[in-house]
Amino acid sequence: MSTAVENPMLRMRGIQKTYPMGGQIVRALDGLDLDICPGEFVAIMGPSGSGKSTLMHIVGCLDVPTDGSYQLDGIEVAELDEYELAQIRNQKIGFVFQGFNLLPRMTALENVALPLLYGHVQDREERALEALERVGLGARVDHKPTELSGGQQQRVAIARALASQPRLILADEPTGNLSSLQSEEIMQIFQELNDEGKTVVMVTHEPDIGQHCKRIVSIRDGNVVEDEPVRERLHATEVLARMSTQNGGMK
Repeated sequence: MSTAVENPMLRMRGIQKTYPMGGQIVRALDGLDLDICPGEFVAIMGPSGSGKSTLMHIVGCLDVPTDGSYQLDGIEVAELDEYELAQIRNQKIGFVFQGFNLLPRMTALENVALPLLYGHVQDREERALEALERVGLGARVDHKPTELSGGQQQRVAIARALASQPRLILADEPTGNLSSLQSEEIMQIFQELNDEGKTVVMVTHEPDIGQHCKRIVSIRDGNVVEDEPVRERLHATEVLARMSTQNGGMK
């Protein structure tokens, strides 16, 4: 059901991913087609077992399809070796996960700068500081994860994704461990990044979080079953303003 477009950043055709399990072959993805253009903000939604996590792993070059074509910026991903896949992950894609994945003994600055070390970036501390300031944590750079709230830890994770200056940000259930207020604050950051031109693809099971995006792709049984623009979009800045008013009125 995905509509073909010209010059997409991400183009998938006939994507299949199978796994052997208990003497049977399980089809996680079953001939999936999907295009995503530069500057889009897409939510990938579906029930448990629908294939959305498998899809995100392939989009993020953490896995390759069993069959089908996946092109990222015109490059056929299935033809790349492990080193080339790692280069794409380091240079083109920023990852944000539900569990934050921060190293507990490192400060926020060190956590953000660490992936840049693997990418042999020279000005990594400057980039890390700039990214932390971008997500509102310029005053918390020396704090360790245990000294930060869940929302602040997720901001560090977003800063880590931004520090490599990627073209594509992949977020896997980024609000799954957060309160409603923290979730809106995180979605505000993603919306601002998208407004600045970043392409954002997000897996979520929360309908209200999906409504913050510009497009929702619903998958079931390893295929796209619905692909529609969000017509009544939620804007996190407005939601936060309402929350602030309500909380103020309760005092």
